[in-house]
Amino acid sequence: MTQYGTWVSYGGDARIWLATGLLAVAGGATLAGIRLPLPVRLTQPGRASRIAMILAWAVSIVAFLTCVTIYVQQYIHAYGLGAGAPKDPITPITLMAAAAVFVIIISRSTPGFRTRLASAAIGAMAAPMIFELPFDLIVMARTYPPIPPDPALYRALFFAPLLLVEITTLLLLRLSPMVRLTRATFFSFALMLGVFAVWALSGFGYPSAPLPTALNIASKILAFGTALTLFLCRRPAPEQAPQPDANQQAQPASPALDSPAIAEITDDPQQAGPAEDTPVLELGVRALAL
Repeated sequence: MTQYGTWVSYGGDARIWLATGLLAVAGGATLAGIRLPLPVRLTQPGRASRIAMILAWAVSIVAFLTCVTIYVQQYIHAYGLGAGAPKDPITPITLMAAAAVFVIIISRSTPGFRTRLASAAIGAMAAPMIFELPFDLIVMARTYPPIPPDPALYRALFFAPLLLVEITTLLLLRLSPMVRLTRATFFSFALMLGVFAVWALSGFGYPSAPLPTALNIASKILAFGTALTLFLCRRPAPEQAPQPDANQQAQPASPALDSPAIAEITDDPQQAGPAEDTPVLELGVRALAL
């Protein structure tokens, strides 16, 4: 195990268990994608739900910023300003990928510009959270260095509001009418977890060496690709077929006047009428004459 960076890497059997768990979740995502027959449109929330979702997202951000301030102050008190975080080579790639997602979504031809603008903003914010949510669950118990006097308390102070920000940001995807769940979404997410599993076998270390850096970049690109699959579906989600109105249901279907059924009834000799009554009348007159 190494202690360079902001978390302690995995070692021994912990690497195997972590990789096995990630592969199991990736297999479940792949199976879900295989069983998904068509793109699925997320249910659109009502006005009250939309307001509640946005408020929860905003409150979680405020709570996170407040807790980060307390965390950093305690960190400086324990270790001073000299113990700064190591160089982070991934943040520029994250920002460029988020900008690319925004441009790709807003460049689509449909729907209207305002819808595309809002959807592009939501997609650019949600894309890194697809990576960060499972990533934070993996490293949250191994952050380094520990913050005295209670490292577990300060970990919870940092990660609890951060996880809330990530979850509420992902829930904002429901606000976009462009979002569709597709097979590609599940397959891309499964690939990202597969890269996580390879990263776990190597210890899931901080991206300071070439291998963890490459695996970190690859998994993050797959996370942004997963977000794009939600917005680039060209096949519409299935809609309910229009029901016939009441007047059409109330009126039974009647055959056309020139239909074979009408012609057959007209040609039936039993339906001929008075033409066949003439011989019967003649027999009656002769009987009376006799």
